[in-house]
Amino acid sequence: MNADILNDIKTEIQFIKREMVNRVALVLVGLALGAPSLQAQGSGRQMTVPVSKEPLLDMGSYANPLPATDELWIERLTELEVRDAIRAGKTSVLIPTGSVENNGPWLTMNKHNDVLRVCADSVARRMGNMLVAPIIPFEAGDPNRNTAGGISLSPAIYNGVLKDVAISLRAQGFKNIFFVGDSDGNHNPDIKAVGELMAEWQGSGVRAFYVPEFHGYDEILLHQNEVMGVKEIRYKDRFHDNYYISTMIMVGDPKAVNYSERVRIGKATINGFDLAPLEKSLYHGRQLIEFRTDATVAGIRKLIGTPTSEQK
Repeated sequence: MNADILNDIKTEIQFIKREMVNRVALVLVGLALGAPSLQAQGSGRQMTVPVSKEPLLDMGSYANPLPATDELWIERLTELEVRDAIRAGKTSVLIPTGSVENNGPWLTMNKHNDVLRVCADSVARRMGNMLVAPIIPFEAGDPNRNTAGGISLSPAIYNGVLKDVAISLRAQGFKNIFFVGDSDGNHNPDIKAVGELMAEWQGSGVRAFYVPEFHGYDEILLHQNEVMGVKEIRYKDRFHDNYYISTMIMVGDPKAVNYSERVRIGKATINGFDLAPLEKSLYHGRQLIEFRTDATVAGIRKLIGTPTSEQK
């Protein structure tokens, strides 16, 4: 074997040795950085921090030390409050689905989620045995087709998110899981997810439902026009915005429709209706929320077979 070949072999062996040493070093560094006692979480800086070696307490039997609450949103409750609510019979849960989308110059991108915040709460309180899951803030769509501020989930991802949320709630002990969608883009994908869940859960005693009455914006507009006497033409100002949806949002937070700023610049109108004075818009918004709650609760009772006379 000539000298050139031997030199090439030696060089290759040295290279392989260096690579093996480097890889072993990286593994050791990774193990060290992964040890919570050696690295502050998130900082990347190695240090020794005090961490108890005792196991966390069992929350399954730990007594809730807080006073009773009327809060219904799971995200605003402690795990003990959710646990005790389920044990006390709140085995129904609402999953609100919304959207972050384009809504013109006055309403924020969060329009549908702002409506859900007030309307889902109202429905759950009327039902009496229901908690509310965190709002699913995005609707199904093509992520490549959004304009400024809009966010969509591809249909498969949206479907997976809805199902995983429902499965998580089922695992906690909820028996009746209701989906309500506020945006048009929620409707069919929500129905699809519910159908798949029901097929998978057959015979388990846990049920999933989609409540179409909640999304009834045509009925809401007709009620406003014919019963409340506020005769609005939808999208008359050519914005993705209407008086009926603005007033419902305002019940939760007038800032979400930029109320004060619009009053200051003389633009507190939509489709020919003035949002000022604030008390008037809040009065109309509460009437619409009440109407929507009536329709949604009736729809839920119909789905689960509870007579109207037993509605709470």
